[in-house]
Amino acid sequence: MNLQRPIVWVHEEALGQSNAALEDCPEAPALFVFDQAWIQQQRMSRKRLGFLYECCLELPVTIRKGDVAAEVLAFAERHSADGVVTSGAVDPRLNRIAAVIDQHLPLWILDGEPFVDLPRPPRLGRFSRYWREAEPVVWQGY
Repeated sequence: MNLQRPIVWVHEEALGQSNAALEDCPEAPALFVFDQAWIQQQRMSRKRLGFLYECCLELPVTIRKGDVAAEVLAFAERHSADGVVTSGAVDPRLNRIAAVIDQHLPLWILDGEPFVDLPRPPRLGRFSRYWREAEPVVWQGY
């Protein structure tokens, strides 16, 4: 990576302490954006929003809401960033946002350690559906 002044974009698939982008760029300004349109479209519960917010509070991130790509690019501009670093995502929506960001600034996507290695790609949508598939694999070694 040849970035001198990157920012870190943290998204909902990488809200843990082991976020690959935060680990790789610990001094870089970091941002999490609540995707306002997606939250309304998904009719996300307050409980889920609260969970995401509490996860953000444990990370060194600035929190915003709105259009994710626009907010990331504005944050990068405010910090005179020469690129964006983020963690890899499975969700096609996050990958579309990443593609928009990459059209304007160099984007480095870092793959961290997966939480669990599933035998097939996860079914996106409800967390409970994902957890029904992941939980047996998580507890296999115990």
